[in-house]
Amino acid sequence: MSTSTSTSRADILGNIRRSLHVTGTERPRVSVVAERLAQSPQGPIPARGQLDHEAQVELFKQEAERIFASVVDVASVQDVPAEVARFLREANLPATLRMGSDPRLAAMPWTDTALALTQGRSDGDDLNAISHAFAGIAETGTLALVSGADNPTTLNFLPDNHIVVIAAKDITGDLESVWARLRTFQGKGEMPRTVNLITGPSRSGDIEQTMLLGAHGPRRLHIVIVRD
Repeated sequence: MSTSTSTSRADILGNIRRSLHVTGTERPRVSVVAERLAQSPQGPIPARGQLDHEAQVELFKQEAERIFASVVDVASVQDVPAEVARFLREANLPATLRMGSDPRLAAMPWTDTALALTQGRSDGDDLNAISHAFAGIAETGTLALVSGADNPTTLNFLPDNHIVVIAAKDITGDLESVWARLRTFQGKGEMPRTVNLITGPSRSGDIEQTMLLGAHGPRRLHIVIVRD
């Protein structure tokens, strides 16, 4: 739409409002709109993820492993650094790790390990990165990560190995629940610039239908579920 068209439309709508003596901010009008939005019908939601919470967590793990991610449970956030160090060591990877400024990750006892940490977004030279997920989707084993300095989007795609920490309580049954939680968490009228939905490591079967991991992003995705 051109600028002139947009301006003309705004002028016309403005004239209509003035003739009706309304501004659009009147409390009864706002309440009616809010009520209609709140009562709008939902689309069909598959029954697959409509389970009790523990079953949702187990389904999330099964689906994530089915699509080539590795998944491990730890009892508390205090156990995360040791698990990350173990994963890197057993995969014969260097003890280096880049992360954003997420306070949940920063508060973990990294000094108990020999990992060399760097902070900030990736420029493509990092081999290993760690992020904290906003939520998990049980029915597909998908992680939902929101962009920002806490968890830069570059960490999701540029390093060769991506480790994602998620609280078990943040695993939900379906995608619709994630959007509802995100709107509540962010507040009215606020959303992150980007929401990345990550389902397994990067992979492609385009060449002779042979599965190739790491085609367009991380070749390894390791998910750490924190139970406490």
